[in-house]
Amino acid sequence: MAKSSREKIIRSALTLFLSQGVSQTTTRQIADLAGVNEVTLFRNFGNKYGLLQAVIQSAPTFRTLGEALMAQTIATGDRHQALKTYASECLSALEQAPAFVRSLIGESDQFPTENRQALGQRIEEASRYVAQYLEQTMPTSLFSSERLSGYLGALLVGYIVIESTCDEHHLWASREDFLEGLVIVLLGSTTVSGDSMHYAVADSPLLVQDLPAPVVHQILSQAKAAGTQDHALAYLLFGAGVAPAEIVGVTRAHHLSAKTQHTLHVGDRQVSINQWIWGKRYGSYTSNPLTKWLKSRKDESPWLFIQESADLIALDVDVIEQKWTAWTQNLALYPTTHADQAKQTWCVEMLTRGMSVDNLSILSGVTPEQLAPYLQRAREKAALEQARLLDQKQT
Repeated sequence: MAKSSREKIIRSALTLFLSQGVSQTTTRQIADLAGVNEVTLFRNFGNKYGLLQAVIQSAPTFRTLGEALMAQTIATGDRHQALKTYASECLSALEQAPAFVRSLIGESDQFPTENRQALGQRIEEASRYVAQYLEQTMPTSLFSSERLSGYLGALLVGYIVIESTCDEHHLWASREDFLEGLVIVLLGSTTVSGDSMHYAVADSPLLVQDLPAPVVHQILSQAKAAGTQDHALAYLLFGAGVAPAEIVGVTRAHHLSAKTQHTLHVGDRQVSINQWIWGKRYGSYTSNPLTKWLKSRKDESPWLFIQESADLIALDVDVIEQKWTAWTQNLALYPTTHADQAKQTWCVEMLTRGMSVDNLSILSGVTPEQLAPYLQRAREKAALEQARLLDQKQT
């Protein structure tokens, strides 16, 4: 069997497993989607569960998610944000395939031993990266890094199960609230006193790393030169304050462009996409870098941003960071920027332009308490601007 045909069958099986679950997928459906004879599928994989094992073994998701955590830690230098971004990416991957998750949980007792072992090995593969990260960054804890890594995986899967099966609950206020609490629990130091256990959150105040307006416009210019999609991506980063980990799960259906508004649904919130970014206008509500990118597309992929491959899959955080590096490689004064700084810059701009902390919290998904450093930074910029204007009046 040609390698391309085998890969086509595996990709087709993965597509159907993700969209409708394992039990609802037949080998005939997989063969039809792959454009091969069903006998060919049986000859090479034995049965549907043999194909499921091949899908699990070949899927890079667990490895790439684990690698993304280490990359985020290096890029941001902020262990809280790095772990939160990683957890959010894991949830995004799980949220894109609720039927597959339900199949793995509800039907796993029907899977052959080989399938269960293969799945366990892939989960353990990602867990090792998380354990290494926790071992390097965690304060002294009651539990080992390996056990904490296992708890993280269990909590993330538990979140997906609850959200996909319960219409209403009050366990957490939002997805953002769940992620924030999860990171605090995992990164907090644990001590035991008498018969009770106490958690103390590590003191790690946020350092706001917003970028000055000329640098923002230079990055947008570089992104425009790189292509229509790059320009649209950079525009969304700076114009809507959407983090890379949030962008990867956004589809075309989440975007709304009309004469009176330009908005994007991100998770459980809606955010406005600005026409103006630090004093410069980047189009109108109906004609801007994002709408131009969407109008130029001829593909049928549902994702708002796609990788340059035959599969037309969504961009991942690593690809976004690679694009960011290309846009910023000539910024001599800012050699170590990262894509998350775009959201920080957007938060500071919104506060500078007069938005209240409460309203910014609603749009950004960041709690008012977490926005306190941004408010201080906005005040600093306002004070500098006032000093500049006063100096001009003297001349």
